[in-house]
Amino acid sequence: MIMAKKVLICNPVADEAVEMLEDAGFEVDKEFGMSKEELTEKVPPYHAMVVRSSTKVRKPTLDAAENLKVIGRPGIGLDNIDVDHAKDKGIAVYNTPTATTISVAELTMTHILASYRDIVAGTNSLRDGEWIKSELASNEIYGKTLGVIGYGNIGQAVAERAHALGMDIIAFDVMDIEEPEPAKMVDMDTLLKESDVITLHVPHMDATHHLISDEELQKMKENAVLVDCARGGVVDEEALYDALKNDVIRFASKDVFAEEPPGDNPLLELDNFHATPHIGAQTEEGQIRAGTQAAEAIIEELK
Repeated sequence: MIMAKKVLICNPVADEAVEMLEDAGFEVDKEFGMSKEELTEKVPPYHAMVVRSSTKVRKPTLDAAENLKVIGRPGIGLDNIDVDHAKDKGIAVYNTPTATTISVAELTMTHILASYRDIVAGTNSLRDGEWIKSELASNEIYGKTLGVIGYGNIGQAVAERAHALGMDIIAFDVMDIEEPEPAKMVDMDTLLKESDVITLHVPHMDATHHLISDEELQKMKENAVLVDCARGGVVDEEALYDALKNDVIRFASKDVFAEEPPGDNPLLELDNFHATPHIGAQTEEGQIRAGTQAAEAIIEELK
């Protein structure tokens, strides 16, 4: 049993993950809400860190981390960590790319169904004392075409669930997908033109920044629905606002924004838009998987 190793947990994680680390003999400290400067000052004695997306681990922090051997990141994205510099210093970085796949896929399906059945408008009207039953004559998703942009773990999980509800699936990915079922792989233009619903499941990087902008929105069907549970910055929000305002597409929903929280983002003023506050991974089950998988990686690295 390793008794001297110290682990710094910088953001809340599942209790099960903390218990795993303590049971493995590590000394675990929790310090939430630190600034970059505070983290840099705090980190030198620690052998491992656990961070979520809000904690930025940049070069100055890594240079100060004289004992650090491993960083565990419960979640998918690693844009908050200077991964290349960490590796140069011999610090292993582990994320948990499949831990919250089901959580994000289920939220995506919730957005699709809520968009098609006017759930938000119906709830708001009832709260306002209105009964607008005749105005909410919506549509089924059965028989509609779902276009999945980014056919990795989450994209495939969404496709499986949508297919079970009777949707036809087409998908686009820059990688060669060997077994795409239930999707048919197509090029981007075909997906934009043929999809009734488009869902995004790609990381935010230079190649995907504003992947959906004016040109792409203009290619979509007039009654198309766009769902973005990926990363802020993948969709050009100004272009999306214009498209929704001018009925270029029917509806859009987002779980992520370029700036979070989004403040007075004009998208929130539109009746044909709804959103959630980046809760794709925020399920009890998903958080337990994410935390314990990160803990397992740390234990394996330091044993």
